[in-house]
Amino acid sequence: MSDDLRNILLGGTAAGLCVAVGWLARTYLWRRRLRRRQAFFGMPKNSESLLVVNREPGGSDSAVHRFDVFALLELSALVRECGAHAQILTHDVPQQGFGERTEFCVGNPGSNRRMTAHLQSLLPGIRINVDVEPSPDRGAFQIGTERHRLEPGVAEYVLLARLTVGDGARPVFLFCGQRAITNQAATRYLARNHEKLARKHGDRSFCLLLKVVNSQAYGPDVVELVSDVTRSAQTPLPVPPRNSHRAVT
Repeated sequence: MSDDLRNILLGGTAAGLCVAVGWLARTYLWRRRLRRRQAFFGMPKNSESLLVVNREPGGSDSAVHRFDVFALLELSALVRECGAHAQILTHDVPQQGFGERTEFCVGNPGSNRRMTAHLQSLLPGIRINVDVEPSPDRGAFQIGTERHRLEPGVAEYVLLARLTVGDGARPVFLFCGQRAITNQAATRYLARNHEKLARKHGDRSFCLLLKVVNSQAYGPDVVELVSDVTRSAQTPLPVPPRNSHRAVT
């Protein structure tokens, strides 16, 4: 065998080994990221999840706001990436607890009964003004001692929470916004930042307050993290006076 042929064979073998090692490394990293994603969302391959959607205020019982439809599409993509399956139900259909399946719940208490139940059970430190009459506090969030008012199209707030109860329980994700467009903004924020959130919070519960900036110009794309409000949200608020505005916790 000539030296030239030997060099060609050695070069081809080395190139093949490099390709194989590179493929194995990429496959290992991809699988590790997938396992982390599945653990964060509580959705191993072929598992079942639940998407709970609200109704459009003022619409028919079956009407869903278009921004909430977009939010469901964002969440469906996350479910598919985990290799899981999703069932979509309206807010007044589920008659079950939580923890057996990962749940994604979209909407605020004014249009989503299931969200009302989750806030009462899991985040008792939050009150949301659901008055239908116009007022400066309409749609406002009260979290502990802080109040966050709605400025439509300018500054709007949404809660993004991942909550678990008990070891081995599947998480409940809440997307509770002052307007439908903020629900979509929260789902998009989760889709873009779930790896960072998983590194920071692991499998622990958290509740984040996000602000959607200038949605009338930027839609759901410009989102700022205001603060981690987990501790305040999980600490029960004092019982409000009887003459206060109607609010849902």
